[in-house]
Amino acid sequence: MNKKSLLFMLVALLTFGMILAACGGNGEDPTTEEPTEAPAEGEGEGTAGEPQQGGTVTAAMFSAPGHQFNPIFYSDSYEANILDFTHEALVTLDENLEFIPSLAKDWEFNDDFTELTYFLEEGVKWHDGEEFTAEDVVFTYTAIADPEYTAAGGVRVDYVNQLVGYEEYVAGETDTFEGVKADGDYTVTFYFKEPSITALQYTSFMIIPAHIFEGVDVADMPEHTASRNAGEVIGTGPFKFAQMQEGEQYVLERHDDYWQGTPYLDRVVWRVVDNAIMTGLLQNEEIDMVGLPGGVPAADAADVDAMPNVTLVQDQDFGYQYLGFKLHHSEGEQSDWTDKSGWVENEKLKDVEVRQAIAYAINRQGFVDGLMHGQGVVLNAPFPEASWAYNPDAVNQYEWSADKANELLDAAGYKDTNGDGFREDPNGNEWVLNLDYPTGNETRERTAPIIVENLAEVGIKVDMRSPREAAAHFELVERNDTDWDMYLAGWGLSTGDPDPSGIHRSTAPYNYLRWDDAHSDELLDAALKAPEAFELEYRQEIYNDWAKYYSEQLPAVPLYSANVNVAFNNKFHGWTVKPRMVNADSHLWWVEQ
Repeated sequence: MNKKSLLFMLVALLTFGMILAACGGNGEDPTTEEPTEAPAEGEGEGTAGEPQQGGTVTAAMFSAPGHQFNPIFYSDSYEANILDFTHEALVTLDENLEFIPSLAKDWEFNDDFTELTYFLEEGVKWHDGEEFTAEDVVFTYTAIADPEYTAAGGVRVDYVNQLVGYEEYVAGETDTFEGVKADGDYTVTFYFKEPSITALQYTSFMIIPAHIFEGVDVADMPEHTASRNAGEVIGTGPFKFAQMQEGEQYVLERHDDYWQGTPYLDRVVWRVVDNAIMTGLLQNEEIDMVGLPGGVPAADAADVDAMPNVTLVQDQDFGYQYLGFKLHHSEGEQSDWTDKSGWVENEKLKDVEVRQAIAYAINRQGFVDGLMHGQGVVLNAPFPEASWAYNPDAVNQYEWSADKANELLDAAGYKDTNGDGFREDPNGNEWVLNLDYPTGNETRERTAPIIVENLAEVGIKVDMRSPREAAAHFELVERNDTDWDMYLAGWGLSTGDPDPSGIHRSTAPYNYLRWDDAHSDELLDAALKAPEAFELEYRQEIYNDWAKYYSEQLPAVPLYSANVNVAFNNKFHGWTVKPRMVNADSHLWWVEQ
């Protein structure tokens, strides 16, 4: 067995996915049905004949992108809905969650899995006609490793911090990043400090064009016109980002010189619509697809499934919603929040008993049964049910119990000393927790007032502040110099590997909770330690230990993982549904004229 085959086998062992299809119009809750296999390619309810050239597919999303279309800086799933069509990576995942070639046609490892060499496709053209080469790969990863990257808002250092020379380069001690090197135009090698079981995962990031950004300081890249303006964003993907009416419509036009063949469609149009009118637009054929994030709301799934002109596909999500706790703030804005010398502990949430009481007080099963019509599962650790790392028996359950919440709060010294129905802190001071949340996800929005009500029932006073647009909300999530205590958000997790360290290691850019815990970091590092981590049972055991510890410490309260419903007009063909991905292979999409 060669090294590439061995890695295929390891990735297959370390990943798991399941897709549920509802194509028959019964509208049943998929959590009570036997799972059936989803179609590999969407052909509606019948055969459609040969693909036809031309036409437009109009897709709906419920929030506007945050206006950042540079892959190394984008921050939300709505921006990803543009980048999925415009940019590509060296490798991608198939429907079985195995890595397959993309811009790289092949790869190989050295004997100890510390070097990964990619052999690139030749003749790939950027949207402006320039040729894609190994220089673009080196440029992309070097930019992510740049000393200015995190200060400029970049959060994807996990893609480079395992590579040789990262610490020296990010510290400014050398002008050359040794972790990735080109050998000619079509060969590039990544050098890892230690044997890496996640090498394919962390070399699978979208590539940006060196010829566009060369000479631009990394600090200036987020505001560069090629990162923000339709018509100037350049990728290798099957569609070009051509036009936008910000907040309303985003138009992608066919890339005629696409390396896998000219796409069938002329264009793909994303419309930002209110999910309250989505079903009518589908029924009237004003939109052809409701994709991710969000998909068709659970309350509307049965109605959409019954439409004769629509195919509904239900996909088990690789993500979850959570109530986050801001465990540390900073005194003044920090350009580099990872400088923990500026961290100040949030006194209002520092007691673990308080965080556990909040978990007991929230009726999370009620969210699933009521708001989601049973289409989801309550979580107690940040591994979704679809992941091989999910083990509900390894964690504390926190079933809804006001009695347990009251008991914990009483024992921690939080009592109502003035008779107003709300608890004061152990020093007798007023105790109010702020709650912030974004628009764009109707179910999540509806959970906010319920959480406030649940917590009031156990004497916790919450200031539920007005919701913000998703982009503004997540911009504030990333900051330390705020008065935030609790916030609502969701994570769409990698389907390539369940490693949660990119979110929960104390130094991770995505550690929005500002959770600083040495034992957690030790467990996360142990789960990636080679050669032990090449054994699936070893990693499962470590992640069970970490999940249990997480569920005891509760830096956040995982709320639920929802089943995701996506819908396609039956005149729209060639689509595929992969875990957390419905925008794949868009060059094969076509519509009946």
